[in-house]
Amino acid sequence: MDSRQALSKVPAVTLGFWIIKIAATTLGETGGDTVSMSMNLGYLTGTAIFLTVLAVLVALQIAARRFRPFLYWATIIASTTAGTTMADFATRSLGIGYAGGSLLLLAGVMAMLGIWYAVERSVSVETVVSPRVEMFYWGTITVSQTLGTALGDWIADDTSLGYLGGAALFGSILAVIAALYYWTSISRVILFWLAFILTRPLGATVGDFLDKPLSEGGLALSRPIATLVLGAFILGAILILPQRAGSHPERAPKAG
Repeated sequence: MDSRQALSKVPAVTLGFWIIKIAATTLGETGGDTVSMSMNLGYLTGTAIFLTVLAVLVALQIAARRFRPFLYWATIIASTTAGTTMADFATRSLGIGYAGGSLLLLAGVMAMLGIWYAVERSVSVETVVSPRVEMFYWGTITVSQTLGTALGDWIADDTSLGYLGGAALFGSILAVIAALYYWTSISRVILFWLAFILTRPLGATVGDFLDKPLSEGGLALSRPIATLVLGAFILGAILILPQRAGSHPERAPKAG
């Protein structure tokens, strides 16, 4: 058999990927709060809006024949804004609380990854080349984005750390994960998902720090303006930073 590379429809995991991911998760917090709080639409209506947008973008992503950077990152942003409003609805409107919501959503992420592995025998993002795997991928991402919001709120609001302390905590953990990536042989797939999940509470705490009132430890910046600035940064980063599809080894059919 001859080996070849099958291009994925998600980006290669590079430094640029993580820069845009963190900015997107921060925008998810300010964008979700803009709709649910600043526009007074509420968490349930905000969730309905963002889930509808997410469903459309995921369908477009699956229908695409190759990696399209703007479509991919638009889908990521939709998942993180939906995650913000869903987590807030569950922890605040339904009264589950940050701790209960975080534990429930963590179980959801583990269940998604477990089902994905049971079906595909891998949860590596390098294997995202078929519609079925893409559904697992986007489902896991959306639940992890929701988990990240609840976890960030839990640490920032229910401990003495506050928004900046929470951001420092998650940033430190991510630094440890990066060190493990470069200096150990721990599974790259495990480290990826740990980092992917933890960038969301980092973004949540940074986003809350930007737009929460001064009395609550924030900077009281305008949510819509912060969202627009973050959106402009992400747009520029997509244009400037290298964007290429990931790949994974695949076997070609036997000749004859």
